[in-house]
Amino acid sequence: MTTSNTGPGAIDPEVRQELERLRDSIDNIDAAVVHMLAERFKATQQVGRLKAQHQLPPADPSREARQIARLRLLAENAKLDPAFAEKFLNFIIAEVIRHHERIAENAQTGQPAHDAPAGN
Repeated sequence: MTTSNTGPGAIDPEVRQELERLRDSIDNIDAAVVHMLAERFKATQQVGRLKAQHQLPPADPSREARQIARLRLLAENAKLDPAFAEKFLNFIIAEVIRHHERIAENAQTGQPAHDAPAGN
C-alpha cells in the first residue's frame, strides 16, 4: 500500500482505509487507558482514606520503588521503553500522593473526603 501519484497529498483509498482502521484501534486503546486510570484512581482514593484514618503518611517510598521496578520489568517484557514506563508511573504516583495529602488534610480539618477526579 503506497500513496498514489494522483497529486500532492492524495492518499490511495486502500491506504486511507488502513490508516482509519489503525486510528480507530488507537482511539479504542486510549479510551481503555482512560477507564483503567479511572479505576486505578478509585482504588488509590480508598487507600488514601485508609491512610488518613490511621494517620499513615501519604507517600510510601519503598512501595513506590518496588512498583517502579515492577513496571520497568513489565515494560521490558512488553517491548515498551522502561524509561517511558517509569516516567509515566512517576507522574501517576505524584498525582496519587497529592490526592492522599488532600484527603489527610480534609480528615484533620473534619471535612469530608471527596473523591476528586485526577488532576483536580
